[in-house]
Parts: sequence; structure tokens; C-alpha cells
Amino acid sequence: YRLTGNEPLTILPLTSEMEEAAIKAHYKVCDRLKLEKKQRRMCRRDPGVAETLMEAISMSALECQYQFRFERWNCTLEGRYRASLLKRGFKETAFLYAISSAGLTHAMAKACSAGRMERCTCDEAPDLENREAWQWGGCGDNLKYSNKFVKEFLGRKPNKDLRARVDFHNNLVGMKVIKAGVETTCKCHGVSGSCTVRTCWRQLSPFHEIGKQLKQKYETSLKVGSTTNEATGEGDISPPKKSIPGHSDQIPRTTDLVYIDDSPSFCMMSRYSPGTSGRKCYKDKNCDSICCGRGHNTQSRVVTRPCQCQVRWCCYVECKQCTQREEVYTCKD
Repeated sequence: YRLTGNEPLTILPLTSEMEEAAIKAHYKVCDRLKLEKKQRRMCRRDPGVAETLMEAISMSALECQYQFRFERWNCTLEGRYRASLLKRGFKETAFLYAISSAGLTHAMAKACSAGRMERCTCDEAPDLENREAWQWGGCGDNLKYSNKFVKEFLGRKPNKDLRARVDFHNNLVGMKVIKAGVETTCKCHGVSGSCTVRTCWRQLSPFHEIGKQLKQKYETSLKVGSTTNEATGEGDISPPKKSIPGHSDQIPRTTDLVYIDDSPSFCMMSRYSPGTSGRKCYKDKNCDSICCGRGHNTQSRVVTRPCQCQVRWCCYVECKQCTQREEVYTCKD
């Protein structure tokens, strides 16, 4: 059997040198992610994990920026801002923990069903109702493996430290939103479209939908304090001891995002954000809020954009170029 050079990559022979190089590259990614010892070990044990972690980080950051694009804090995650935010227990920090754990859960379940992992494959759903009428097929997103991996990767529930318990709680909220959004998708097979056999599989919601739900939870997040459970001696998350105007005293549910520190205004440059000076805003929509009462500058500019586009057979889009004047609003210093 001679190779021509046109074979798909899957059948090209892997030499031990190539395998060794691939393992080294995979280890390098795990090291670059600055993980804790246990996390690094989990990253190294399956070549698909490093790629999935990178994908989860990117997906979570982009979704955060999309959800907060019209707000004072627009999810600026450059090095020093991110590090400072993560040291505090703001509601923004709560969102970051939840979107990160949701991103990893989502990416891992998808990686399993896409065949990118050695330790997991498609979901096998033993608990689907009415087994006689269902024939399992397709390739479901493997949430069972993903949940188990993420719980182990993020660590066990801490006993005493309130901040650590809050972070753990918010991680679980992200995972629960993913679980709540799982849907069973079915496809009919049979003569003339009859549904003699149905192929069904479980699918996760699109990550945009997860981001939207977590943003709503951010809006209704609860400030909490700490109490000690007298029976066990362990700490519990509870409403703050002093009643705060504008805050409810309700006990947080397992699906609520919780925080312990009041957020800064994010108006001026600080260790937490670059502030809103020079930020683009939308007149009559968010300029007053984003510019923190400092007012905004208006600039007029001419822009050229594709317009009156039509799809031509086969297979391209033909557009005219339209020039228009538009006004751009930016926050004053």
C-alpha cells in the first residue's frame, strides 16, 4: 500500500516521533493555562481537554462581552482588571464564575459528542421515557460526563470560607442553567415520512441562550452574608445580617447568583475597569447611564456600507455601495 499524499489525515500513519510531539504540544497548552496541580493533571490525561478548555475560555469571554456590551462594566477582562475583579465578591464576579463553569460544561459535552475526547463519547440516555416508542440514535451531547468532569475540575464544596462557598455556589448555578436547557430532539424515519421509527438524541441549548439566562440572574442576584449551622458547625450562605434598603431578605435559592461585596460604579478608571471615558454609547438608549452624567461628544462621519444586496444564482451575493452620514456618540472624560 503506497501513500499518494491525497489521503485524509485520519489514515496517515502516526510515527512515535509525531505522537511524542503531539503530547508535548498538548502538555504545553495545559501548562500555559496556569492551572492548579489537580487541574493540570486532569488537563494532561486526555488530549482533548486542553483544546476544550481553550474553547470554553474563549466562548465564555465572548458571551460575557456580548451580554454586557451596553453597560458601564462591559466585561473588560484584560489581565490586571480580571485579576482584581476575581479577588472581590462583586455581582460581576458572580457572573464570571457562572458563565465560566457553564462554558466549560457546554464545551465538554459538545467535545464528547463530536468525538474529540478519548474518555467519553455520545450521550446514552437510559432514562428516556417510553422506550418502546423511542429508538436511540444520533449523537447526544454528553452532559453526564461533562457534569462529572467539571465538578471534579472545579473542586469540592468548601466548609468555612464564605467567599469560596459563594464562588462554588455560582459555579453550580452556571451548570444548572446548562442542565435546565437540555432538549430531546427527534427525527422520523419510515416510508413516505411515516414515523415508524424515531431517532432521538439530547441537545444543549445554544450558548447565547445560556448567556441571556445568566445575565437575567445577574440582574436579580442577591447579596449574602454567612451564618454557622449549629448542628454541623459548617458555614451557610444567608441574607446579610443588616437589612439593606433595596435588597430583599429572601434566602437565596440554588439557582440564584449571589455576591458579598457592593460593586464599584465602573465610571472612572480603577483597578477593576478602564472606566467609561471615550466609550461609544447610543443616544436615547444608554449614554446617560454609561457616561455617568459627564455628558457625551457627538461626531459626524461618512460611512460606506454594502446595501441593496441580492443573492445571484449560483452562488454569490451582489451588493451596491451606499454612502451615508452617521453620528457617533462617545462619553466625555
